[in-house]
Amino acid sequence: MWSVLWAAVRSKAPYVTFPVAFVVGLVGYHLERVLRGDPPPTAEEEKSISEQREDRKLQEIAGKDLTKVVSLKDKLEFAPRAVLNRNRPEKS
Repeated sequence: MWSVLWAAVRSKAPYVTFPVAFVVGLVGYHLERVLRGDPPPTAEEEKSISEQREDRKLQEIAGKDLTKVVSLKDKLEFAPRAVLNRNRPEKS
């Protein structure tokens, strides 16, 4: 008789454990929300990472004059470095 009982328990285990896990998770979620005390931010208030990055970049370049750039003749870092810097011209 025990083998029939254990076989029935094994076959019906997913139907029992899912609702139990769901209730435990739901209770834990609400308990944590009560203990923390702060409401979760709404979707309208929360900015995405890319929006935060764009805002930060705009703040960084707000006070700069973007028309003044270094000439490519003066800037030698755009050329790849050769072995032991043999092919790189020296600045005089």
